[in-house]
Amino acid sequence: MFGVTDYGAFVAAFILLLAIPGPGNLALILSTSKGGILGGLASTLGIILGDQVLMWLAVAGVAALLKAYPAAFHLVQWLGAAYLIWLGLRMLLAKPGAAPTLNIKARHYLRQALIITLFNPKAIVFYMAFFPLFIDPVRHQGMQTFAFLAATIAVLTFLYGLVVVLSAHFLAERMRANPRISRLLEKLAGLCLVGFGIKLTLN
Repeated sequence: MFGVTDYGAFVAAFILLLAIPGPGNLALILSTSKGGILGGLASTLGIILGDQVLMWLAVAGVAALLKAYPAAFHLVQWLGAAYLIWLGLRMLLAKPGAAPTLNIKARHYLRQALIITLFNPKAIVFYMAFFPLFIDPVRHQGMQTFAFLAATIAVLTFLYGLVVVLSAHFLAERMRANPRISRLLEKLAGLCLVGFGIKLTLN
């Protein structure tokens, strides 16, 4: 189908990759807890848009460029790490009863998730390595094959994001009844963001 071999395995593998804890999943949960279902869906859209940009950059050979110029790779990596650490510190330092550390309007959730996704240059290299595993070199149809894979990833990411958002919204409604637990989870989320940022700089 469109030059893709073992499409079922491709879908299963990407779903497993989506479920791995990381900044994207944390962004979905935080956006939903602060902005409700609309905020979570906006964050999901931001992740989808960011992934699409990185996928097509990978197809265009940007991964090779990043490998040829390590300084460019590390610059983007450090910018992404700094952004994650900045978000995490805002949450850790927020006082009880303070305004939400993530912006209220849906477009801000979208932008934050988009930035977090784009500032992960390793994703470009990942897609360059991941796509060939499921492309039939004999039946490959060029850009149509890549477009089919990109569309599949967008749909899977949306469905996964929808499940996470609805689940997080259900839990958030119950957490609001206990402010102490809510504040503890917010601090833990901030600590995780800082941790992800530091990890990005060490890899």
